[in-house]
Amino acid sequence: MGALDEGCFEVDVGNDVKLGIMSVCEDLDDGEEVLEEDGGIAVIEDAVKVLLQGLGEDVNREGLKKTPLRVAKALCDGTRGYKQKVKDIVDGALFPEAGVDSRIGHAGGAGGLVVVRGLDLFSYCESCLLPFKVRCHVGYIPSGQRVVGLSKLSRVSDVFARRLQNPHRLANEISAALYNSIRPAGVAVFLQCWHIQFPEEEDGHAQVFSSEEMHGWKEVPVRAGSGVFEDEKSNVWTDFSALLKFKGVNIEKAQVKQPVYQSWCIAGSKELCNGHGAKNGFNSRNATKPGGTNQSAMTSAAISILHALGEDPSRAGLAGTPHRFIQWLTNFKRSSLELKPSLFGNPNSGWQSHNGNGKIKNLGNGYMSNLCSELNLPFWSQCEHHLLPFQGVVHIGYIADEEQVVVERSSMQSLVHFYGYHLQVQERLTRQIAESVYSVFSRGVIVVVEANHICMISRGIEKVGSSTATIAVLGHLASDSEAKAKFLQTVSKRSASGS
Repeated sequence: MGALDEGCFEVDVGNDVKLGIMSVCEDLDDGEEVLEEDGGIAVIEDAVKVLLQGLGEDVNREGLKKTPLRVAKALCDGTRGYKQKVKDIVDGALFPEAGVDSRIGHAGGAGGLVVVRGLDLFSYCESCLLPFKVRCHVGYIPSGQRVVGLSKLSRVSDVFARRLQNPHRLANEISAALYNSIRPAGVAVFLQCWHIQFPEEEDGHAQVFSSEEMHGWKEVPVRAGSGVFEDEKSNVWTDFSALLKFKGVNIEKAQVKQPVYQSWCIAGSKELCNGHGAKNGFNSRNATKPGGTNQSAMTSAAISILHALGEDPSRAGLAGTPHRFIQWLTNFKRSSLELKPSLFGNPNSGWQSHNGNGKIKNLGNGYMSNLCSELNLPFWSQCEHHLLPFQGVVHIGYIADEEQVVVERSSMQSLVHFYGYHLQVQERLTRQIAESVYSVFSRGVIVVVEANHICMISRGIEKVGSSTATIAVLGHLASDSEAKAKFLQTVSKRSASGS
């Protein structure tokens, strides 16, 4: 992920714990405008409270008090396209441009292709209500010697992105809206869409996230065309494709026709929808199903959210969404993991010899030769401030005594998953892992957590690929700068190599 190169600052929270924090889930409440007349926000707030209660949470505890409002504001802002009209954007944005005689060639207002590339947008997946990333490329061929202000192409695209969507419908709606509003000879739309994916754990080989910007996300490239672009084999598509290739974008593998179901969505797989198990990272063994009363109340709450956003919960693309959304949330129900993994409570379970005989040579006051590490332990969790997932890797270093042996990687991974499967914040996750390891290896522990937060897409920041790093340092490692630097250097090299 490379987050260690971005710099972080340390704060002392007591008990020899130091945290390095890099803007984890900034609270955007200050300065944000809430439309009080929008009754949808209040409806969604009440629904989110029902969902939290269904998960067994106390909606009045610190960390959750403002969660219903945060979620409501994010959803309303992220779906504001339902209240926007393309006509209001395009009216007055058409300008005369003579171009050249069409019998000579094509240029400008007389039929020359105009392409706007790399518009960064986001939308909400209609299958699971999670945000997904969109990079939009739009081209059109003017007609009637009129061109449209280029910013309007972005604004019209955003109108349809700010709705519950799937990639194919989004591409088709942008194309049709521009074609009907500016009356060009044709419109081409190419979308690169990314949906968050999670590690498969059932086979024991969880995915490790590297420094690649969109690693851990499923990409679906789609395209749509209107007018002269309706013919998929037309030469105008060749020109459009060539102009995108200048920026390293290849549309050759883009899907034109929508498949039967969207396999890209973590909750929208055919198997999950039919209740036949896990796919795309959703582990049904870890999902706690609420009781009948809670299930009914939570489903009703999810349906009320769809109504409040201006959607019809009965339409084809949304018919199973409340059920899938509830399944997703219950993956993080606290009661599913009440006890810590037994491996740390039983020194004879999950431990192995460091060097074959259980001994580690002590070099006086230096701890570098005693420093053991487990790097790139994948995790995924749910942000309690916004009910959106975050995912990444955990790096753990610890100093073992002469008589101690180190913990197996699978045991460390189990510990990471235990703390990840909750409503969480990254700072707390880092501290909890560090304190658990420190309870065994009390000489010194350092934990680094690197994560991508999906809320960075949807809450006005709209930055995909940014990552957050937190650090907890306990015991001797808090004062042994040489050993700590050695560990961080090892993490940096491993992150850079993506291994």
